[in-house]
Amino acid sequence: MNVLVSSQKRPKSLTDHVTDEIRRWVITGKLAFGEKLSEGKIAKALDVSRTPVREAINRLETERLLTVEPQRGSFVFSIEKSDLAKLCDARICMEAYALEAGIAENPEQLHHSLTTCLAEMSFAREAVDDALYLDLDADFHQRIVRSANNPFITDAYQTIAPRMAALRHRLGQHPDHMAKSYREHQSLCAAVGNRDLTGALKILAAHIDRKEGNYWRILATDVP
Repeated sequence: MNVLVSSQKRPKSLTDHVTDEIRRWVITGKLAFGEKLSEGKIAKALDVSRTPVREAINRLETERLLTVEPQRGSFVFSIEKSDLAKLCDARICMEAYALEAGIAENPEQLHHSLTTCLAEMSFAREAVDDALYLDLDADFHQRIVRSANNPFITDAYQTIAPRMAALRHRLGQHPDHMAKSYREHQSLCAAVGNRDLTGALKILAAHIDRKEGNYWRILATDVP
């Protein structure tokens, strides 16, 4: 009996639930960049006391989705264009390293993983489910990072992943970007399947890069 109980997944606490909800509000844009949070309104919306809300805010501050300013309150993160450029640079460095390692060490597994995710992305596009597509977009890139089998790179990537997800979801209103993004994911997956490292890295850079990528040009118009 004890073995069975210990093998079960620990149920979510109330703080876990509140944290997940607020995180989702930030990522999907329900809470705007720089918006001040009201603990009372959040507690009422989620039918909880203020205690788990405060604990959730503390957790999300460590994820850098929220900032807490003494005497002023808690705010959704905001990002300057110069910081966005640096964020994209960091992302390229980590994903390019992971992509090279994944193609070198286990290209078949990486290709299978990306193909599986791409199939789910295709389904999301056919269903016109932009939110699901954008979640899968994030998952696609997480798969690349995990393919390096380097826990230090994976951990480092997680420090920017929540903010990247929030930025990515704000592209949902741009259908041209969505279509271009999907084509680039297809091309990247094909390059991995062909073990074409040079081609794959070129596609990845164009997909992310702040200087030439559509991703940067659109986000730069949306960030205050």
